This record gives sequence, structure tokens and C-alpha cells, in this order.
Amino acid sequence: MAIDTLHVLVEEPSMEVTLQQLLPCMLRQGIKAEIRQFQCKNDLLKQLPQRLAGYAQWLPETAMVLVIVDRDNDDCLELKARLEQLAHAAGLGTRKAPRNGKFQVINRIAIEELEAWFFGDWAAVKAAYPKVDAGVSKKPCCRSPDAIQRGTWEAMERELQKKAYFKQGLRKLELAQSVAKHMDISKNCSPSFPCLRDALAQL
Repeated sequence: MAIDTLHVLVEEPSMEVTLQQLLPCMLRQGIKAEIRQFQCKNDLLKQLPQRLAGYAQWLPETAMVLVIVDRDNDDCLELKARLEQLAHAAGLGTRKAPRNGKFQVINRIAIEELEAWFFGDWAAVKAAYPKVDAGVSKKPCCRSPDAIQRGTWEAMERELQKKAYFKQGLRKLELAQSVAKHMDISKNCSPSFPCLRDALAQL
């Protein structure tokens, strides 16, 4: 049976506004995305067991759940295993471990943070902030944005402040609103981004 609704759980506002821009391009026509934003990553993880248990009671075959969190400083494999375990405890199959050949939950991790996806599409950043250095796209941070150490958003802030943007500090929601509308989902060198894109393309 075809999926017609995707329930998306995200940890903060900047991911929500980014997905509001990108999901229409990622999802097959006819799939409606309903995004729920939590206060922070810890809040999402704290509420996730109860929310997944609720989904297990009423989620129709035509709906699916997508959970997206930042890795931050967590071990990626441990964080993914935790998300998978929470889904299984609620009685839901995941894309990685279906139940009876079916799954209702897709777990995805932005590595290290959402801003890695922006580094992965530097042309979108430059479209939003024209003064930034085009040469950044050739730096290691853009060739391997998931490998940025000690804070992806801090690295983004430094690049933008070099050209006098966000002098008082990076406003993540504003950044997301400005950059996401220019992103090309087919071209992103952050490995965690195509993992999400390709999973959604299969729905």
C-alpha cells in the first residue's frame, strides 16, 4: 500500500524549516509531511519512547515516521542503535530491521550537525550570502563536511563572519531559512544527506 503521510520528528527549529523546504523535493508526489519540532535533542529523545508507543497504537499502513537527530558528540553507531531500540521497544519495525517484512520508522542522523548539510552544498550558502568565499567549496570542510571537528555550526559561523555576516553570532534559524531554499538535493557532499534523500526516494 502506498505511503501518503510522513510524520517527521526533529530536535529544533532550524531542522524543521530546512525540511519544510527540502521534503517536497525529496518525497513522491502525494506524500504529505507533518513535522513536529521538539525543544532540543534531549527533549526529543526523552519523549520518543512515549511518542513511538502512541504511533504503534494507531499508525495506518499508509503512514510512516521519520526521526532525525544531530550526532553532536555522540558515537554515531551507538546513537543509531538507541533510536532503533526505541522503535523496536514500541513494537515498530525500522528500515534497518523490519518486522514481518514491513517497517514504520526511518531513523536518520545529521553528522555532525545540520550545518554539515549546508557545507555540503556551498553553492546554496553562496546564493544566500553572496560575499562568502567561493573557494570554501574546495576546502576539506566542504569536501568532507561530516568530518568537521569541534562544531559544524561554529565552523559555519567563522566562514560567514569573515565576510561580515552574523557579526553578533550565528542565528541558526535565519541561516536555515536563507540557505535551504537554494539547496539542490541531488548535489550534496555530506554523506549523511544522501542517506536521508535516498531512503525517502524509496517510499
